[in-house]
Amino acid sequence: MNKTDVIKQIREIGIIPVVRATTADEAMRAIDAIREGGISVFEITMTVPNAFSVIEQVTTRFGSDALVGAGTVLDVEDAKSCIASGAQFVVSPALNPEAARLCNRYQIPYMPGSATPREVIEAMECGADIVKVFPGDTLGPSFVKAIRGPLPQASLMPTGGVDISNVADWIKAGCVAVGVGGNLTASAKTGDFKTITTLAKQFIEKIRGARA
Repeated sequence: MNKTDVIKQIREIGIIPVVRATTADEAMRAIDAIREGGISVFEITMTVPNAFSVIEQVTTRFGSDALVGAGTVLDVEDAKSCIASGAQFVVSPALNPEAARLCNRYQIPYMPGSATPREVIEAMECGADIVKVFPGDTLGPSFVKAIRGPLPQASLMPTGGVDISNVADWIKAGCVAVGVGGNLTASAKTGDFKTITTLAKQFIEKIRGARA
C-alpha cells in the first residue's frame, strides 16, 4: 500500500486506535477486539513490550486487511526500526525533523504531535501528512477550529481525551480523524475485550454521524 492509499484509508475510517498494553499478548487480543468492532487501523506504541515484534505479527497475520502504524516514536532510530518491522505510518508525541526526513524518504506518513500554531506549521513544513493535536484533552476542539481559520489546509488529528461523548465535536471541528487510546482499550487490563469491540462500533457510528 502506497503513502497516498494509507492516508486515504485513515481519513475514510476516521479513527486510529492507539494500542498500549502491558504485554504483547494483551496488545494482540486488543487488536483482535478492535478488528471485530470494524476498525482495521492500529497504532502500536513503543511502550508495548516487544513493540517491533508486535508490529511484525500484526503485519504478517493480517496482511493487506489491516493498516499498522507505530506510535510514541521518539527518534530516527526507532522510526527506522518501526518501518523495517512493517509499520505503514509513524506517530510521534512531538516533531523530530530527522524522523520526518526518514519517513519522507521512504514515503511513510509521519504524524507528529503539535500544541501551538507554530508547531503545526513546522510539522507541515517538515512534510507531516497529518498533524497530531496533542494533548487533545488540554487543547480541545476549539483549538482545531482556531487553527483551521488561518490554516484550512492543515490535516489535524487529536489524541488524548477523545471519547464517545466528544468524538463528534472533534470531527465537526474539522479533524480528518481521531486517535483514541485508553478510552477505547482500557478494559483490556481486566481481560474485558468485548467492551473494546462494543466501543469500536460506537466510535465508528459517532464519526459517521458527525460527518453526515
